[in-house]
Amino acid sequence: MTTVAVVDYGMGNLHSVAKALQKVQPGVEVIVSDRRQDILAAERVVFPGVGALRDCMNALAERGLEQTIIDVARDKPFLGICLGMQALLEFSEENGGTEGLGILPGRVLKFRDSLTDTSGALLKVPHMGWNQVRQSVPHAIWDGIPDQTRFYFVHSYYVMPAQRSVAIGETDYGGDFPAAIAKDNVVAVQFHPEKSQQFGLKLLENFLQWNV
Repeated sequence: MTTVAVVDYGMGNLHSVAKALQKVQPGVEVIVSDRRQDILAAERVVFPGVGALRDCMNALAERGLEQTIIDVARDKPFLGICLGMQALLEFSEENGGTEGLGILPGRVLKFRDSLTDTSGALLKVPHMGWNQVRQSVPHAIWDGIPDQTRFYFVHSYYVMPAQRSVAIGETDYGGDFPAAIAKDNVVAVQFHPEKSQQFGLKLLENFLQWNV
């Protein structure tokens, strides 16, 4: 039986993610936990989140989970979702500057207030709702998902990895930004697959079947 740990640091829709994982693969054992031993023992790890990165980092520190996440991201199939994606990088502009986990080199940037679409119309920040993702690099998480599929986003910040080659999916919102990144056994998405209906669930299924 596949075991998946959903990292519980007191933030985010953890149980929605857990239920979605169980739905796409009924036999999977999903553990929502903040215990290092549980997370290390799982075969796969999901790191979800919503909210502010500083609050996320403080919550991880309070539970002693920073090193745990760094450790499991070295060798287990690992999925970061939304804030869980942003936390993987080195630094964010949020809250006047917040350090991340540094698992992947790069920065998290804020959408500028004067963001416009191709017609010059002002775009709202946060970027909220459905938007297309262009699959810029083939990857196992895209199996069975058409290019330019729409996923559900809610965010005011976006990742800019130091190596743009790790971006496997991009979305246009006043310009292209990485919506999905992958390196070795780590994959992360800015959108919420658990809220993205059929193809969001397919992405979670693909993660559970992904052989690194």
